[in-house]
Amino acid sequence: MSLPSFTINCDLGEGMPNEAQIIPLIDLASVACGGHFGDRNTIKTTLDLVRKSGKKAGAHPSYPDLQNFGRKSLDIKPNELLQSLHDQIGLFLDVAKAENVPADHIKFHGALYNDAAENPMLAEILIDFLKRNFADIPLFVPPHSEIEKAAMESNLPIRLEIFGDRAYQDNYNLVSRNAENSLFTQTHQVISHLDSIITLGQIRTSSGGMIPVKADTICFHGDNPGIMEFLPIVRDRFWK
Repeated sequence: MSLPSFTINCDLGEGMPNEAQIIPLIDLASVACGGHFGDRNTIKTTLDLVRKSGKKAGAHPSYPDLQNFGRKSLDIKPNELLQSLHDQIGLFLDVAKAENVPADHIKFHGALYNDAAENPMLAEILIDFLKRNFADIPLFVPPHSEIEKAAMESNLPIRLEIFGDRAYQDNYNLVSRNAENSLFTQTHQVISHLDSIITLGQIRTSSGGMIPVKADTICFHGDNPGIMEFLPIVRDRFWK
């Protein structure tokens, strides 16, 4: 089997105790920067591990919602959201510069990521904001999403991202985390999910259907309770 063409990325800087074990097994870290979790110290700690492991890192901003870990859609004024995102990304860039870790990418977190994928108005607001403030930093976007469309129309650099531990619907949207088996925590689930992606270029959806997909990077969640069981196995199975 040829090696997958996409990188492994992981959402980190979220208070999990096993980052030192995760980072050597990935290529890219998306680091929480204060919206759903984190502060200057947590960013610094994660970036120190990233630098020592020779990996890359990007900013992982969110709705400003520590209470719900950024996984709840917020009714927030656009100017308030954009100011928070500017502060979050700015904090990451400040710490990254001090740690001598170049900013590899930006990736929205949780509900903001999902909302921007489905809501064309929000997608346009976010892309315009990034174009004006961080135009040289690639944005992770889900394939066949509104934010991918808006980014391409604005010539903002992007990388297509899919999830290696989440279930998909037939329309390329993620299955709600409230649904059973929406998060794959068992090794056999993740292997089965990756098998169809890597060998067939298709995602097997929650309905049993198959949807074609192309991606640049595949994500595993750092707070997935099974990550230290499946990540070493899938890394060895598919990437070596």
